[in-house]
Amino acid sequence: MSKLIHQAIDSLLKETSRSFYLTLKALPPRIRPQISLGYLLARIADTIADSKGGPTDQRLRALEQFNERIQGHTGALPNLAILARLQRDPAEVQLLENAAAPLTYLEQFSDADRQLIRQVLDTITGGQMLDLQRFAYATGDTITPLAREEELDDYTYRVAGCVGEFWTHLSLAHLFEADAATEARLLETGVRFGKGLQLVNILRDIPADLRMGRCYLPSAVLAEHDLTPRDLLTPETIDRFRPVYDSYLDKAAAHLDAAGEYIGLLPYRQFRLRAASMLPVLIGQRTLALLRGQNVLDAENRIKVCRPEIKQLTRQTALAVPSRRRSQKLLDAQRHA
Repeated sequence: MSKLIHQAIDSLLKETSRSFYLTLKALPPRIRPQISLGYLLARIADTIADSKGGPTDQRLRALEQFNERIQGHTGALPNLAILARLQRDPAEVQLLENAAAPLTYLEQFSDADRQLIRQVLDTITGGQMLDLQRFAYATGDTITPLAREEELDDYTYRVAGCVGEFWTHLSLAHLFEADAATEARLLETGVRFGKGLQLVNILRDIPADLRMGRCYLPSAVLAEHDLTPRDLLTPETIDRFRPVYDSYLDKAAAHLDAAGEYIGLLPYRQFRLRAASMLPVLIGQRTLALLRGQNVLDAENRIKVCRPEIKQLTRQTALAVPSRRRSQKLLDAQRHA
């Protein structure tokens, strides 16, 4: 892949995903272009899906057409000009206005890498389309929840867990070899890695999602505690909600523990790969610590890790990765913070 294409991808990603961009920068050069392009295409699809004000049918059709082009099928690229005008973030406007170029970058890769990118994007866009269909009639006045735990697990796999598989297959193809047992464990913990990060996002974004009419916590689980999605609009509900919420925080933490195992399975000399894997885990662990200590139902208090903390975690990661002992110590320290 040419240097100019590298720069074009970096420019788009730097403005639309600042924290994950740090992870991409840390990746080994042999897999960074594939993962960066895959993430860029996923961000474009996500922007299409989340375009506020765009009719659901229009967004579904645009997603379908965009994925068809990713998969190499013939057909027109969707006209994203209308959706671009709906964006409030200038960086997302730029993403949609330049959506055609990244599709051509796919041809720069080998058949095997191109197939991996297409496979993960097919799964991700499938999850995004299912999400649009599920919440087609959701509004701030009409909240639509997931029904069962299985639906939440399926969603976290489709939009994030599959990325752990993608990341692992690329690493095994380009960076190191592993025996069958280690490969199977890497893929298993890699899926949990992605699911954990997505679950953290869901647990952090409950107020914003509810105000769009979306509840990712299953109604069956809420009902066990005499709660409805609408109850979660009231910050004072936190005491009743806390047992449910804590159980999901624990689940997310267990997934991130599996991500820590994933990092431990990576070869010692893969310093850049281990650094790129560690940083999102540390940020996820820090987010969980903040969520445990604050009222997530208070929509006025957006809970997130601030930039100075992210910079500090980035520095700590760089110092820790040369030593397995220091790496594990850093993960343990953040987990128990």
